[in-house]
Amino acid sequence: MTKIWKETGFVTDDPWVVENEETKAGSNEKAILGLDAFIEKASSGDSGLGVLINPADDVTRLQPFIEQVSLVAVAFPAFNDGRAFSHASLLRARLGYAKEIRAVGDVLIDQVPLMLRCGIDSFAVSNETALRRLSEGRLPGIDNHYQPTARPSADAKSYSWRRVS
Repeated sequence: MTKIWKETGFVTDDPWVVENEETKAGSNEKAILGLDAFIEKASSGDSGLGVLINPADDVTRLQPFIEQVSLVAVAFPAFNDGRAFSHASLLRARLGYAKEIRAVGDVLIDQVPLMLRCGIDSFAVSNETALRRLSEGRLPGIDNHYQPTARPSADAKSYSWRRVS
């Protein structure tokens, strides 16, 4: 069972549905479309849609439509495929996307703090261990970071490249 988690806790009434051949958004739901389908709809003026970015997709194709995107879902098909981290960072830092970015797919508890640092702010979680740890409020993490990130540091008094959680 997949649940949506944000830093404020689990979301009970999330309207977003990743559309595919078997699943379509209902009347009270919002569609998350694949990149090509999203661009086709956005080109005709549709807005209020979500877009699914798969690992091999070129996220910069969204640039002309960035204001029409209501949610970006970045896909993590396997724990060892980290291209979605780069997609989230590019969306935040280069494309200036300020709305919701959601991690979908193989979301594991160890990766959640790193996903947050890259600008991902909601998570479609189905892993039992991750669900349990998130419900307990137990996020793993490292207090000191030396890489700049899409998420601003709470401690801005130190070097610009050194971050403290």
